[in-house]
Amino acid sequence: MNLDFDPGSPVPPYEQVRSSLARQINDRTLPVGTKLPTVRQLAADLGIAPNTIARAYRELEEAGLIETRGRAGSFVGASGDQNRRRAQEAAAEYAAMTRKLGLDPDEALAIVTAALEPR
Repeated sequence: MNLDFDPGSPVPPYEQVRSSLARQINDRTLPVGTKLPTVRQLAADLGIAPNTIARAYRELEEAGLIETRGRAGSFVGASGDQNRRRAQEAAAEYAAMTRKLGLDPDEALAIVTAALEPR
């Protein structure tokens, strides 16, 4: 597993870990059922605090992208595919709404792009 992590980045470390794992899960680089490193192991590999990794894992679990199975560890969950389907449905609804409102596609995309920016 290769994570995009830059200790000098202004993006908080937990967010870098969370977003890198989420991206790999969503693009299926990490397929359903893949066992993730333990919190301590990943923290040691990246040279950051275990609590940072634990927070990233918690947020991924809350999003339904990973499952934690007690002492067995954390695994890529099957609900990621459901999340993708839900996002596609939401996108279709948004596209229909922007057409009804008479927004031009470039403006609709600009609105989505702005909404996706980190806060």
